[in-house]
Amino acid sequence: QLQLVESGGGLVQPGGSLRLSCAASGNNADYYAIGWFRQAPGKEREGVSCISPGSTRINYTDSVKGRFTVSRDNAKNTVYLQMNGLEPEETDVYYCAARFDACWRAEKTYWGQGSQVAVSS
Repeated sequence: QLQLVESGGGLVQPGGSLRLSCAASGNNADYYAIGWFRQAPGKEREGVSCISPGSTRINYTDSVKGRFTVSRDNAKNTVYLQMNGLEPEETDVYYCAARFDACWRAEKTYWGQGSQVAVSS
């Protein structure tokens, strides 16, 4: 019913920046909250941020506050994650995910394919 396509991953030096994109398509794509998660091998998946359907509420995990910014382009049904000041320990696969109406709904979650972000000199 909903498809998510990610883009924008790659290699960046410590302190550098990347912007990830998550494009949603399908029925009522504009009614979904979009979250960002990241996971490294052998580590638990970590929630990074989430934006509500109307963009009236945006949450960030404490470790990225002031460095990461989430925004939404309603015309394109695309959510962006701007990442600044990246650190080597943030080398992870980044996933976007969609939940209908609200970030906290766990009944159904749609996932993007993941984007590899490598922070290294």
